[in-house]
Amino acid sequence: MVGCWFFTSGPVSLSAKIERKGYCNGEAIPIYAEIENCSSRLIVPKAAIFQTQTYLASGRTKTVRHMVANVRGNHIASGGTDTWNGKTLKIPPVTPSILDCCIIRVDYSLAVYIHIPGAKKLMLELPLVIGTIPYHGFGSRNSSIASQFSVDMSWLTLTLPEQPEAPPNYADVVSEEEFSRHVPPYPQPPNCEGETCCPMFACIQEFRFQPPPLYSEVDPHPPDVEETQPVSFIL
Repeated sequence: MVGCWFFTSGPVSLSAKIERKGYCNGEAIPIYAEIENCSSRLIVPKAAIFQTQTYLASGRTKTVRHMVANVRGNHIASGGTDTWNGKTLKIPPVTPSILDCCIIRVDYSLAVYIHIPGAKKLMLELPLVIGTIPYHGFGSRNSSIASQFSVDMSWLTLTLPEQPEAPPNYADVVSEEEFSRHVPPYPQPPNCEGETCCPMFACIQEFRFQPPPLYSEVDPHPPDVEETQPVSFIL
C-alpha cells in the first residue's frame, strides 16, 4: 500500500516466477511477472541479479553484496498493468555458486522489484544457483530412457508361430570339410574282416557326427493294430 496513515494513494501488487533455479554463465533467465499499479504514482518495474559473498574467519563474518546484471521494464501509469512473458536477463561471466565451504560462501538471487517515487521499493527475491554444466532438460533424458526400455522389452512382442518349423537339414549345417576335419581318417587294417577291428576312437567320432533323423509329423512306425472302442447309441 503506497502512502502513510490516512494519506494512501492505492496498492501496488507484484508477482513473479522463473522456470528453474539453476543456470550457467551466458544463459538468459526468462522472467514471468505481473505488475498492477492502483496507486496515483508512476512506477517502474526492474529485475537484477545480486551476488552475496560471505567470509567466515576467527568467529567473525563479513558480507559483501553487489549487483552483477539488471534489466528495466516500461513505466506503468496509475491504474495500469504490465505483464512480463519471459523477459530475459542474461547472466554475465561470474564465479559459480559456493555453497559447501566453511570459510567462504557465494550466493546469487534474482530480485524483481518496483521503483516507486517517494516510497520504499517493492521487492521479490528468488534464489539462484550458478553452476558450470548447462541444463538440457528432462525431455531428452526421458525419451532416451523410454527408447532404451522399449528396446530391452521388445522381446515381449514376440509371438510363437502357429506351426513349428522343421529343423534345418544336417547337410546345410555341417559341411563336408568340417566333417572331414573333425573325423580323422583311419586306415583299415589289412587282416580285418569285420567292423570290430576298427579303432574305438574312430567309431565314436563317426557316431558323433551322424546326421539326425529327418523331421516328419507322421509317425514312421505306426502301430500294427489301431486301438478302437465300440460305440453304441441308445434311442
